[in-house]
Amino acid sequence: MNWIWYPGDFEIYHGMLQNFQREERGYGWPAYWKMDDWRKNVCFSRDYELERDSRFVVHAQGVGYVAVDGRKYSFERDITCPAGKHKIEIYVGNMAALPCACVEGDVIHSTPEWMADDFRECRAVGYSPLYTEAEPNPNQIPWRYVPCKPVSKREVNGGVLFDFGRMINGSLKIITGDKAQTVTVAYGESEAEALDLKWCYYKEENTVDGMWLRKRAFRYVYIPEGSTETMDCEAVHEEFPLEVRASFHCDDALLNRIWDISVETFRLCSGLFFIDGIKRDRWIWSGDAYQSYFVNQYLFFDEEINKRTIRALRGNTEITQHLNTIVDYSMLWVIGLENHYWMTGDADFLAEMYPKLEAMMALLMKQTNELGFIYGRERDWIYIDWAEMDKDGVLCAEQILLWKCCRVMDDCGKVLGKPDAGWADKAAMLKANILHYFWNEEKQAFIDTYESGRNNVTRHANIFAILFGLVEADKTEAILDHVLLNDAIPAITTPYFKFFELDMWGKLGRLDIIWEALHTYWGGMVEKGAVTFWEQYDPTCTGKEHYAMYGDPFGKSLCHAWSASPIYLIGRYFLGVKPLEPGYTRYDVAPHVEFFKELHCVVPIRNGSVRIDKENGRVNIQASRE
Repeated sequence: MNWIWYPGDFEIYHGMLQNFQREERGYGWPAYWKMDDWRKNVCFSRDYELERDSRFVVHAQGVGYVAVDGRKYSFERDITCPAGKHKIEIYVGNMAALPCACVEGDVIHSTPEWMADDFRECRAVGYSPLYTEAEPNPNQIPWRYVPCKPVSKREVNGGVLFDFGRMINGSLKIITGDKAQTVTVAYGESEAEALDLKWCYYKEENTVDGMWLRKRAFRYVYIPEGSTETMDCEAVHEEFPLEVRASFHCDDALLNRIWDISVETFRLCSGLFFIDGIKRDRWIWSGDAYQSYFVNQYLFFDEEINKRTIRALRGNTEITQHLNTIVDYSMLWVIGLENHYWMTGDADFLAEMYPKLEAMMALLMKQTNELGFIYGRERDWIYIDWAEMDKDGVLCAEQILLWKCCRVMDDCGKVLGKPDAGWADKAAMLKANILHYFWNEEKQAFIDTYESGRNNVTRHANIFAILFGLVEADKTEAILDHVLLNDAIPAITTPYFKFFELDMWGKLGRLDIIWEALHTYWGGMVEKGAVTFWEQYDPTCTGKEHYAMYGDPFGKSLCHAWSASPIYLIGRYFLGVKPLEPGYTRYDVAPHVEFFKELHCVVPIRNGSVRIDKENGRVNIQASRE
């Protein structure tokens, strides 16, 4: 038995709720891009041929009725169908939430074989393994609730500062023992933020004893009046039921700590969907999600959260605006769909998404020039990275992503047996033009854009060219010499693009560079006392400077999904586990044990796991299927 809905609407509905959760200094901040709507009325149906009389009952979220061969019944009523052929229809309307239904019965019950009709198109129903009983229903998220107490409290500046010792994503209750007293509560991911009553992101005034406050993210709580004798608090942390299937322990204590903090960071940013961070945005960003798919593969190996996030980002089939308004994020959605197929081998999901894939590519190709280069339109955001680059003209990094998208379309079409749509030819033409217009022989590198005439070189397009396989060995060597190993070219500073950079180094076999980055970049945050990894880390910053971003003294997220990439880098490159065919029907295990004196780890694969141990100079590898 499953709760059923119109396919994709569960993710669209809950994705909209997720993207409305952002709060800043007392006001709500809904996402600023176009969000698709879910269907408000749906008809679910299935034909049965019964060998005997059968009873069933229909639960639904919304108003409506059940029709058996045209005869109408109310929800929650026992209905008996005699032996023979019958058509069961369930009409559900809901203006405020997701219209959905659940049919309980021995023979007649809701399964993926039912159909959903929005009165324009009839398709196989949507469903989820999260909802296989009457309770909870799909308008409720099955959170796990974890009670938490502060690990310390102390008096500061006439008030009380509480430290929970970890990041909390949940609700807080203040305990004063005096129902008549009202107090102010300031939250912070850092101690400095909680103590700054003017600039802290979250602050609640006029709270009273025993009041549960709205869900927020914090480690520290400051009450500016009172004492440790009179003030206390407790919290309930909400976490989504995702199973950590990986483990890692080695002789390097710092690397173990980096792994553990990465796991904590990623768990916090993984709920019904992958979100960017728990304090500031709480939004579903396509670029952040793209990297989360890779981390998920080496930590949870949860196929459903990938699918929920992919569906939520994309919305309905028709599309007029880029995901999150960002052109490169639309293209990363396309590439991410192929990566999900390689992880899972799920051709059914690929077939489900293919019409939306085609519509996305139509939008992308609509805004290309005579050379096939994609450009930004009014209200589009050309992002790539928070970095200084020449964006005066069509951008090389965008064209490489578009070339990769054309390759993905060709590959996906072959998997699904689609007629040749000429995507390979489009990719070949685009590659030729990229090399002709963006490759600078004098600089032996790809320039940002040729239209400005400045011939500026940054690392980004050059990293993409190697990572996605645009260039052959000769140009790869040139890029290494003139760009990537050239200190005169500005370094990558964000964990977001560092993911692409280190992934590229891994594919080139330069694990020494990844090893150094893990210990210096992520190790630097560990030395600063991080309990989760930050949106950005600059070792030259001091004190409160570490928390500033976007012109805001506490604008930086200190728990950000894209900073959990050590999980992927360790699992994919140091432990050497990767699929050789979609869905791990064939896979490779080639650990680089030379980096470790001792190693004990488990890497998930589809329907199984790989265990790698090194002890006393001996290496043991065991693979198992569930």
